[in-house]
Amino acid sequence: MAPATASDLSPTTQLAQALIQKPSVTPADEGCQQLLTKRLQPLGFHCEQINRGSVTNLWATKGSTEPLVVFAGHTDVVPTGPLEQWQIPPFQGEIREGMLHGRGAADMKGSIAAFICACESFLKKNREHRGAIGLLITSDEEGPATDGTVAVLDVLAERGQIIDHCIVGEPTSTERLGDVIKVGRRGSLGAKIIFHGVQGHIAYPHLARNPIHLALPALQELIAIEWDQGNDNFQPTSLQLSNIHGGTGASNVIPGSLEVSMNFRFSPEVTEDYLRKTTEALFDRQNLEYSIDWRLSGQPFETQHGELIKAVSESIRGVTGYSPETSTSGGTSDGRFIAPTGAQVVELGPINATIHKVNECISIEDLELLTHCYEGVLDRLLIKE
Repeated sequence: MAPATASDLSPTTQLAQALIQKPSVTPADEGCQQLLTKRLQPLGFHCEQINRGSVTNLWATKGSTEPLVVFAGHTDVVPTGPLEQWQIPPFQGEIREGMLHGRGAADMKGSIAAFICACESFLKKNREHRGAIGLLITSDEEGPATDGTVAVLDVLAERGQIIDHCIVGEPTSTERLGDVIKVGRRGSLGAKIIFHGVQGHIAYPHLARNPIHLALPALQELIAIEWDQGNDNFQPTSLQLSNIHGGTGASNVIPGSLEVSMNFRFSPEVTEDYLRKTTEALFDRQNLEYSIDWRLSGQPFETQHGELIKAVSESIRGVTGYSPETSTSGGTSDGRFIAPTGAQVVELGPINATIHKVNECISIEDLELLTHCYEGVLDRLLIKE
Protein backbone atom coordinates (compact mmCIF):
# COMPACT_ATOMS: atom_id res chain seq x y z
CA MET A 1 0.00 0.00 0.00
CA ALA A 2 1.43 3.40 -0.99
CA PRO A 3 2.08 5.87 1.83
CA ALA A 4 -0.56 8.53 2.33
CA THR A 5 0.25 11.91 0.79
CA ALA A 6 -0.26 15.20 2.63
CA SER A 7 -3.39 15.93 0.59
CA ASP A 8 -4.95 12.69 1.82
CA LEU A 9 -4.46 13.54 5.49
CA SER A 10 -6.71 15.49 7.83
CA PRO A 11 -5.38 18.66 9.52
CA THR A 12 -5.07 16.78 12.83
CA THR A 13 -3.02 13.97 11.30
CA GLN A 14 -0.80 16.42 9.41
CA LEU A 15 -0.08 18.39 12.58
CA ALA A 16 0.55 15.26 14.66
CA GLN A 17 2.94 14.04 11.97
CA ALA A 18 4.81 17.36 11.96
CA LEU A 19 5.14 17.27 15.75
CA ILE A 20 6.43 13.69 15.76
CA GLN A 21 9.12 14.68 13.27
CA LYS A 22 10.63 17.01 15.89
CA PRO A 23 12.83 14.85 18.19
CA SER A 24 11.77 16.52 21.43
CA VAL A 25 13.18 14.11 24.02
CA THR A 26 12.56 15.60 27.47
CA PRO A 27 13.21 18.40 28.31
CA ALA A 28 13.77 19.52 24.71
CA ASP A 29 10.91 21.05 22.74
CA GLU A 30 12.75 21.27 19.40
CA GLY A 31 10.39 23.90 17.98
CA CYS A 32 7.11 22.07 18.64
CA GLN A 33 5.64 24.99 20.58
CA GLN A 34 6.75 27.44 17.88
CA LEU A 35 4.72 25.41 15.42
CA LEU A 36 1.71 25.49 17.74
CA THR A 37 2.04 29.25 18.18
CA LYS A 38 1.94 29.74 14.42
CA ARG A 39 -1.37 27.88 14.34
CA LEU A 40 -2.88 29.63 17.36
CA GLN A 41 -2.03 33.28 16.71
CA PRO A 42 -4.20 33.57 13.56
CA LEU A 43 -7.11 32.32 15.68
CA GLY A 44 -6.68 35.28 18.04
CA PHE A 45 -4.75 33.55 20.81
CA HIS A 46 -2.29 35.53 22.87
CA CYS A 47 0.77 33.25 23.07
CA GLU A 48 3.59 33.65 25.56
CA GLN A 49 6.56 31.61 26.64
CA ILE A 50 6.84 31.08 30.40
CA ASN A 51 10.15 29.24 30.41
CA ARG A 52 12.17 28.14 33.41
CA GLY A 53 15.56 26.49 33.45
CA SER A 54 15.95 24.35 30.36
CA VAL A 55 12.19 23.89 30.00
CA THR A 56 9.99 25.48 27.34
CA ASN A 57 6.40 26.32 28.29
CA LEU A 58 3.63 27.79 26.13
CA TRP A 59 0.67 29.57 27.69
CA ALA A 60 -1.89 30.60 25.05
CA THR A 61 -5.26 32.21 25.75
CA LYS A 62 -8.16 33.59 23.79
CA GLY A 63 -10.70 35.63 25.72
CA SER A 64 -10.72 36.89 29.29
CA THR A 65 -14.14 36.02 30.71
CA GLU A 66 -15.25 33.02 32.73
CA PRO A 67 -15.14 30.09 32.49
CA LEU A 68 -11.56 29.48 31.37
CA VAL A 69 -11.35 26.08 29.66
CA VAL A 70 -7.77 24.86 29.29
CA PHE A 71 -6.23 22.05 27.29
CA ALA A 72 -3.04 20.83 28.98
CA GLY A 73 -0.33 18.70 27.42
CA HIS A 74 3.36 18.14 26.84
CA THR A 75 5.59 18.21 23.79
CA ASP A 76 8.45 16.28 25.40
CA VAL A 77 8.71 12.55 24.85
CA VAL A 78 10.60 9.71 26.51
CA PRO A 79 13.79 8.36 24.88
CA THR A 80 13.30 6.00 21.96
CA GLY A 81 15.07 2.94 23.32
CA PRO A 82 16.99 0.73 20.86
CA LEU A 83 16.58 2.26 17.41
CA GLU A 84 17.16 -1.08 15.69
CA GLN A 85 13.97 -2.41 17.28
CA TRP A 86 11.76 0.22 15.62
CA GLN A 87 10.04 -0.97 12.45
CA ILE A 88 9.87 2.67 11.34
CA PRO A 89 12.35 5.33 12.57
CA PRO A 90 10.78 6.94 15.65
CA PHE A 91 10.88 10.52 14.40
CA GLN A 92 9.82 9.87 10.82
CA GLY A 93 6.08 10.12 11.44
CA GLU A 94 5.19 7.56 8.79
CA ILE A 95 1.66 6.25 8.26
CA ARG A 96 1.12 2.58 7.54
CA GLU A 97 -2.21 0.79 7.33
CA GLY A 98 -4.07 3.59 9.04
CA MET A 99 -1.60 4.00 11.92
CA LEU A 100 0.65 7.01 12.52
CA HIS A 101 3.96 5.74 13.92
CA GLY A 102 6.54 7.53 16.03
CA ARG A 103 7.68 8.46 19.50
CA GLY A 104 5.01 10.65 21.05
CA ALA A 105 2.24 9.59 18.66
CA ALA A 106 0.00 8.56 21.56
CA ASP A 107 1.84 10.29 24.43
CA MET A 108 0.96 12.94 23.60
CA LYS A 109 1.57 14.74 20.33
CA GLY A 110 -1.58 13.22 18.86
CA SER A 111 -3.65 14.81 21.64
CA ILE A 112 -1.96 18.19 21.17
CA ALA A 113 -2.71 18.12 17.44
CA ALA A 114 -6.32 17.31 18.31
CA PHE A 115 -6.40 20.23 20.80
CA ILE A 116 -5.33 22.69 18.13
CA CYS A 117 -7.64 21.40 15.40
CA ALA A 118 -10.58 21.24 17.80
CA CYS A 119 -10.00 24.91 18.65
CA GLU A 120 -9.73 25.81 14.96
CA SER A 121 -12.99 24.06 14.13
CA PHE A 122 -14.83 25.42 17.18
CA LEU A 123 -13.79 29.03 16.56
CA LYS A 124 -14.61 28.83 12.86
CA LYS A 125 -18.19 27.86 13.75
CA ASN A 126 -18.53 30.01 16.87
CA ARG A 127 -17.18 33.52 16.58
CA GLU A 128 -19.27 34.48 19.58
CA HIS A 129 -18.99 32.28 22.65
CA ARG A 130 -18.84 32.76 26.36
CA GLY A 131 -15.73 32.25 28.45
CA ALA A 132 -12.14 31.78 27.33
CA ILE A 133 -9.94 29.03 25.91
CA GLY A 134 -6.40 28.31 27.05
CA LEU A 135 -3.59 25.91 26.20
CA LEU A 136 -0.89 25.00 28.70
CA ILE A 137 1.86 23.10 26.89
CA THR A 138 5.14 22.10 28.55
CA SER A 139 8.33 20.23 27.66
CA ASP A 140 8.84 18.93 31.23
CA GLU A 141 6.18 16.30 31.86
CA GLU A 142 8.24 13.18 31.17
CA GLY A 143 11.16 14.53 33.22
CA PRO A 144 11.37 15.94 36.76
CA ALA A 145 8.24 18.06 36.16
CA THR A 146 9.60 20.89 38.30
CA ASP A 147 9.94 23.65 35.69
CA GLY A 148 7.00 22.88 33.42
CA THR A 149 3.33 23.12 34.35
CA VAL A 150 4.34 24.16 37.87
CA ALA A 151 6.19 27.18 36.50
CA VAL A 152 3.17 28.31 34.47
CA LEU A 153 0.84 27.86 37.44
CA ASP A 154 3.17 29.96 39.60
CA VAL A 155 2.84 32.83 37.13
CA LEU A 156 -0.94 32.43 36.85
CA ALA A 157 -1.22 32.51 40.65
CA GLU A 158 0.73 35.78 40.75
CA ARG A 159 -1.68 37.23 38.17
CA GLY A 160 -4.77 35.92 39.93
CA GLN A 161 -5.69 33.97 36.80
CA ILE A 162 -7.87 30.94 37.57
CA ILE A 163 -8.44 27.83 35.45
CA ASP A 164 -12.04 26.63 35.76
CA HIS A 165 -11.95 23.49 33.62
CA CYS A 166 -8.92 21.56 32.39
CA ILE A 167 -8.77 18.71 29.88
CA VAL A 168 -5.43 16.88 30.01
CA GLY A 169 -4.60 14.92 26.86
CA GLU A 170 -2.96 11.93 28.55
CA PRO A 171 -3.61 8.58 26.80
CA THR A 172 -6.45 7.27 28.99
CA SER A 173 -8.27 4.95 26.57
CA THR A 174 -7.75 1.20 26.86
CA GLU A 175 -9.64 -0.80 24.20
CA ARG A 176 -11.28 1.93 22.13
CA LEU A 177 -11.08 5.69 22.06
CA GLY A 178 -12.91 7.35 24.93
CA ASP A 179 -13.77 4.19 26.84
CA VAL A 180 -11.98 5.51 29.96
CA ILE A 181 -11.46 9.02 31.32
CA LYS A 182 -9.39 9.83 34.37
CA VAL A 183 -11.08 11.97 37.00
CA GLY A 184 -8.29 11.72 39.57
CA ARG A 185 -5.02 10.03 40.40
CA ARG A 186 -3.33 8.49 43.42
CA GLY A 187 -0.55 10.44 45.08
CA SER A 188 3.12 9.64 44.47
CA LEU A 189 5.72 9.64 47.25
CA GLY A 190 9.25 8.47 46.52
CA ALA A 191 12.18 7.81 48.81
CA LYS A 192 15.89 7.18 48.43
CA ILE A 193 17.26 5.40 51.49
CA ILE A 194 20.87 4.72 52.40
CA PHE A 195 21.36 2.06 55.06
CA HIS A 196 24.73 2.48 56.76
CA GLY A 197 26.99 -0.40 57.81
CA VAL A 198 30.69 -1.02 58.20
CA GLN A 199 32.75 -2.23 55.28
CA GLY A 200 35.03 -5.19 55.85
CA HIS A 201 36.52 -8.45 54.62
CA ILE A 202 34.09 -11.28 53.87
CA ALA A 203 36.27 -13.66 55.94
CA TYR A 204 36.02 -11.45 59.05
CA PRO A 205 32.30 -10.58 59.34
CA HIS A 206 32.64 -9.89 63.07
CA LEU A 207 34.74 -6.85 62.17
CA ALA A 208 32.09 -5.44 59.82
CA ARG A 209 28.35 -4.68 59.73
CA ASN A 210 26.62 -5.85 56.56
CA PRO A 211 23.85 -3.33 55.69
CA ILE A 212 22.26 -5.79 53.26
CA HIS A 213 21.72 -8.37 55.98
CA LEU A 214 20.53 -5.70 58.41
CA ALA A 215 18.06 -4.01 56.04
CA LEU A 216 16.46 -7.03 54.35
CA PRO A 217 14.17 -8.02 57.28
CA ALA A 218 12.94 -4.43 57.58
CA LEU A 219 12.31 -4.13 53.86
CA GLN A 220 10.43 -7.43 53.86
CA GLU A 221 8.24 -6.21 56.72
CA LEU A 222 7.67 -2.91 54.96
CA ILE A 223 6.46 -4.42 51.69
CA ALA A 224 4.14 -6.79 53.58
CA ILE A 225 2.15 -3.93 55.13
CA GLU A 226 -1.43 -3.42 53.92
CA TRP A 227 -1.56 0.35 53.99
CA ASP A 228 -5.27 0.65 53.21
CA GLN A 229 -7.97 -0.97 51.12
CA GLY A 230 -8.62 2.00 48.88
CA ASN A 231 -12.22 3.11 48.39
CA ASP A 232 -14.95 3.11 45.78
CA ASN A 233 -12.95 5.46 43.55
CA PHE A 234 -9.32 4.65 44.33
CA GLN A 235 -7.16 1.54 44.24
CA PRO A 236 -5.37 0.65 47.51
CA THR A 237 -2.05 2.25 48.33
CA SER A 238 0.87 0.27 46.93
CA LEU A 239 4.59 0.27 47.64
CA GLN A 240 7.22 -0.86 45.17
CA LEU A 241 10.98 -1.13 45.63
CA SER A 242 12.39 0.11 42.33
CA ASN A 243 16.15 -0.17 42.84
CA ILE A 244 18.60 -1.76 45.28
CA HIS A 245 22.34 -1.22 45.05
CA GLY A 246 25.16 -2.23 47.37
CA GLY A 247 28.71 -3.47 47.21
CA THR A 248 32.01 -2.49 45.66
CA GLY A 249 31.87 -5.00 42.84
CA ALA A 250 34.28 -7.33 44.63
CA SER A 251 32.88 -10.61 45.94
CA ASN A 252 35.12 -10.65 49.02
CA VAL A 253 34.10 -7.24 50.43
CA ILE A 254 31.20 -6.60 52.82
CA PRO A 255 29.70 -3.29 51.66
CA GLY A 256 29.58 -0.25 53.87
CA SER A 257 26.20 0.93 52.63
CA LEU A 258 23.06 -0.17 50.82
CA GLU A 259 21.04 2.22 48.64
CA VAL A 260 17.33 1.56 48.09
CA SER A 261 14.82 3.50 45.98
CA MET A 262 11.08 3.02 46.48
CA ASN A 263 7.77 4.63 45.64
CA PHE A 264 4.32 4.77 47.21
CA ARG A 265 1.24 5.32 45.04
CA PHE A 266 -1.21 6.30 47.74
CA SER A 267 -4.95 6.73 47.96
CA PRO A 268 -6.75 9.46 49.94
CA GLU A 269 -7.25 6.89 52.71
CA VAL A 270 -3.70 7.59 53.98
CA THR A 271 -1.56 10.71 54.18
CA GLU A 272 1.97 11.47 53.10
CA ASP A 273 2.85 12.11 56.77
CA TYR A 274 1.51 8.69 57.84
CA LEU A 275 3.56 6.90 55.19
CA ARG A 276 6.73 8.69 56.16
CA LYS A 277 6.32 8.21 59.91
CA THR A 278 5.32 4.55 59.64
CA THR A 279 8.31 3.76 57.44
CA GLU A 280 10.82 5.55 59.64
CA ALA A 281 9.34 4.07 62.83
CA LEU A 282 9.81 0.58 61.38
CA PHE A 283 13.48 1.27 60.57
CA ASP A 284 14.03 2.80 64.01
CA ARG A 285 12.42 -0.18 65.73
CA GLN A 286 14.93 -2.47 64.03
CA ASN A 287 17.83 -0.24 65.13
CA LEU A 288 18.96 0.54 61.59
CA GLU A 289 21.34 3.36 60.82
CA TYR A 290 19.97 5.13 57.78
CA SER A 291 19.43 8.41 55.98
CA ILE A 292 16.35 9.00 53.86
CA ASP A 293 15.44 11.55 51.21
CA TRP A 294 11.70 11.83 50.57
CA ARG A 295 10.24 13.30 47.36
CA LEU A 296 6.54 14.05 47.03
CA SER A 297 5.56 14.17 43.36
CA GLY A 298 1.88 14.84 43.96
CA GLN A 299 -1.04 14.43 46.33
CA PRO A 300 -4.09 12.34 45.43
CA PHE A 301 -6.80 14.32 43.67
CA GLU A 302 -10.29 13.67 42.38
CA THR A 303 -12.71 15.80 40.38
CA GLN A 304 -16.23 15.34 41.64
CA HIS A 305 -19.04 14.78 39.16
CA GLY A 306 -19.97 18.18 37.80
CA GLU A 307 -19.99 20.38 34.73
CA LEU A 308 -16.70 19.16 33.24
CA ILE A 309 -17.20 15.41 33.69
CA LYS A 310 -20.71 15.84 32.30
CA ALA A 311 -19.44 17.76 29.24
CA VAL A 312 -16.65 15.26 28.52
CA SER A 313 -18.91 12.23 28.97
CA GLU A 314 -21.66 13.70 26.78
CA SER A 315 -19.16 14.65 24.09
CA ILE A 316 -17.65 11.15 23.98
CA ARG A 317 -21.13 9.64 23.82
CA GLY A 318 -22.11 12.01 21.01
CA VAL A 319 -19.01 11.11 18.96
CA THR A 320 -18.64 7.39 19.70
CA GLY A 321 -22.09 6.26 20.84
CA TYR A 322 -20.94 4.92 24.21
CA SER A 323 -20.32 6.37 27.65
CA PRO A 324 -16.85 6.38 29.22
CA GLU A 325 -15.84 4.70 32.45
CA THR A 326 -14.42 7.08 35.06
CA SER A 327 -11.18 5.98 36.70
CA THR A 328 -8.39 7.14 39.00
CA SER A 329 -5.96 4.32 38.17
CA GLY A 330 -2.58 4.58 36.50
CA GLY A 331 0.44 6.81 36.94
CA THR A 332 0.72 10.50 37.67
CA SER A 333 0.03 13.34 35.25
CA ASP A 334 0.33 17.11 35.36
CA GLY A 335 -3.29 17.09 36.51
CA ARG A 336 -1.83 16.65 40.00
CA PHE A 337 -0.53 20.23 39.83
CA ILE A 338 -3.61 21.79 38.26
CA ALA A 339 -6.31 20.21 40.45
CA PRO A 340 -5.07 21.82 43.73
CA THR A 341 -5.69 25.27 42.21
CA GLY A 342 -9.42 24.51 42.36
CA ALA A 343 -9.85 23.57 38.70
CA GLN A 344 -12.01 20.68 37.61
CA VAL A 345 -9.63 18.27 35.83
CA VAL A 346 -10.45 15.41 33.46
CA GLU A 347 -7.96 13.44 31.39
CA LEU A 348 -9.01 12.19 27.96
CA GLY A 349 -6.69 10.89 25.29
CA PRO A 350 -5.79 8.06 22.91
CA ILE A 351 -5.42 4.32 23.48
CA ASN A 352 -2.44 3.73 25.75
CA ALA A 353 -1.34 0.28 24.53
CA THR A 354 1.92 1.48 22.90
CA ILE A 355 2.95 4.45 25.05
CA HIS A 356 6.63 4.52 26.08
CA LYS A 357 7.16 1.37 23.99
CA VAL A 358 9.17 0.69 20.86
CA ASN A 359 6.93 1.19 17.79
CA GLU A 360 4.55 3.63 19.49
CA CYS A 361 1.61 4.48 17.22
CA ILE A 362 -1.90 5.91 17.02
CA SER A 363 -4.83 5.30 14.71
CA ILE A 364 -5.50 8.22 12.36
CA GLU A 365 -9.20 7.43 12.71
CA ASP A 366 -8.86 7.88 16.48
CA LEU A 367 -7.13 11.21 15.93
CA GLU A 368 -10.26 12.45 14.17
CA LEU A 369 -12.58 11.06 16.84
CA LEU A 370 -10.47 12.69 19.55
CA THR A 371 -10.59 16.04 17.76
CA HIS A 372 -14.38 15.84 17.64
CA CYS A 373 -14.52 14.87 21.33
CA TYR A 374 -12.45 17.90 22.34
CA GLU A 375 -14.53 20.20 20.15
CA GLY A 376 -17.68 18.76 21.71
CA VAL A 377 -16.41 19.67 25.16
CA LEU A 378 -15.92 23.29 24.05
CA ASP A 379 -19.43 23.27 22.57
CA ARG A 380 -20.94 22.14 25.86
CA LEU A 381 -18.96 24.50 28.10
CA LEU A 382 -18.72 27.68 26.01
CA ILE A 383 -21.79 27.97 23.78
CA LYS A 384 -24.48 30.27 25.12
CA GLU A 385 -27.73 28.47 25.73
